[in-house]
Amino acid sequence: MKQIKSLIGTKVGWLYYILEAFNAGDLVRYQELCQVHKDALNAQPALVANERKLLEKINILCLMEIIFNRPSEDRTIPLKIIAERTRLSVEDVEYLLMKSLSVHLIEGIIDQVEGTVHVSWVQPRVLGIPQVKSLCDRLDSWLGKVHTALLSVEAETPDLVTS
Repeated sequence: MKQIKSLIGTKVGWLYYILEAFNAGDLVRYQELCQVHKDALNAQPALVANERKLLEKINILCLMEIIFNRPSEDRTIPLKIIAERTRLSVEDVEYLLMKSLSVHLIEGIIDQVEGTVHVSWVQPRVLGIPQVKSLCDRLDSWLGKVHTALLSVEAETPDLVTS
């Protein structure tokens, strides 16, 4: 990460921010940065030639972020939500999901009748500080739920639970 941060303050510093948005699956920010730095991007033949592939990959990262940010007990996601976040049509979302399923980035079931996808697993990836904080918050919430369940069980069955 430190090597990438060395781009900040250089004439290619814009690349750091684009990579950051790309890695976060932040499609809106990525597209804004691409628009702002259009001339610099167009001067890079490899980026121009692979623009479509890059857009497909950031959509996959966006999908993975949508899934990651949902609680594990709520991983049935309406296709419309994914379409809004990825700026794709529902049909293109289905293609995105099929592609993600086929390369084992996610595991789940698409329900076309209900217009949802139920995701049971997401490929692990390197987490940034905000993602680690999110996991920490989820663990704290889970611990609270476990403690509440323990208190409930203790209250209902005082004779069975001894300290």
